[in-house]
Amino acid sequence: MNDVIEQIAARLERLHPRLIDLSLDRLRILLGRLDHPERRLPPVIHVAGTNGKGSTCAFIRAMGEAAGLRVHVYTSPHLVRFNERIRVAGSVVADDRLIAAMERIERINDSAPITVFEVITATAFDLFAETPADLCVLEVGLGGRGDATNVIDPPAACAITSISLDHREMLGPSVDIIAGEKAGIMKPGIPVAIGAQPDEVRRVLLDHAAALNAPVRLRGRDWDIAQTATGFRYTDALGGFDAPAPSLPGRFQQDNAGIALTALRATHLAHDLMGLTRAEWPARLQRLHGRLADLLPPDWELWLDGGHNPGAGVVLAEHLGGWADRPVHLVVGMKQAKDSAEFLRPLLPVAETVWAVREPEQHSALPVEAIVAASGGVARPGPRVADALRAMPRGETPGRVLICGSLYLAGEVLKLDQ
Repeated sequence: MNDVIEQIAARLERLHPRLIDLSLDRLRILLGRLDHPERRLPPVIHVAGTNGKGSTCAFIRAMGEAAGLRVHVYTSPHLVRFNERIRVAGSVVADDRLIAAMERIERINDSAPITVFEVITATAFDLFAETPADLCVLEVGLGGRGDATNVIDPPAACAITSISLDHREMLGPSVDIIAGEKAGIMKPGIPVAIGAQPDEVRRVLLDHAAALNAPVRLRGRDWDIAQTATGFRYTDALGGFDAPAPSLPGRFQQDNAGIALTALRATHLAHDLMGLTRAEWPARLQRLHGRLADLLPPDWELWLDGGHNPGAGVVLAEHLGGWADRPVHLVVGMKQAKDSAEFLRPLLPVAETVWAVREPEQHSALPVEAIVAASGGVARPGPRVADALRAMPRGETPGRVLICGSLYLAGEVLKLDQ
């Protein structure tokens, strides 16, 4: 069935050569032909940012579902199966339903220029509009202002996660310009939950919100979190309470959990904090136990993270600092056009060895030689993940291995580890 979905996507790609084109006119025309499903959604929480969007969506969904809500979720990209992008009232969309919806929308579009992402977005809205639910969580694909998800009516709340440099070729060369693009999801009078941000980003977001009279809930000013022995303490204008530790590892996930909680509180929708302990989001510091892990000694650990931009490199390096009890080995595969040198810079000092890899089916993969060059010659060629795992030096102390650098690599790794 996945082959059929990929065939539809391939046909659509011929209608417009770019996967993402930051313009909303084509999609608005298509949605009009579909009787505007984007206007028939349940209350929406719209999530933008550079890093942490998917995790924040996972926390929102988990807390809503723990309180008994039926939750639609639209995220991107997928890792293993195309269907992962669309959850309809709590369940990943079934193959036959997704194929029928995409084929119908392809017919209605009638060969007009359109991007694959725009058709996927229209498909998600169409499926969501025909299925009753209590909450809809939308993750921005790229940027915010011109992203396909930004055609919706005003949402119940917006959320903006950590912003750093990424997709500079499409969003702009500096973090303040990129922040302006992300701020484009804000709507007049609609509350926006904002996590920890650099000073220049915070200024842009606050100025944009003020111009729209959008109520801001800013971390460090309007709400905050502090780690405790059992999770974290959340405080805002209404007081404080203890929350359980999020299921997704890494201290940076507390910021994402706090953003999710702040956004939900702004909507006044039902939510249960215990959902934080049940959130699932693959390839975010995920421990692997399958066929790839079996290539390592039994007392070693194998981890996977889809982090791929300079901001992700910083937070991953901070996390690896807590792994000082064991040598850490990095396996890195990246996408073309990514700033690989800046991603690697904070990680190299905390790694015992670094291995550059490229899987045969990895989309838009950067050549191994380019990753080695970006590491200043530190990285060794894998050239594949399995090769790197077999070649790692086995010392007296058990090691930890982190595979990172690309969500597309993460998808291939999850397939290999099954």
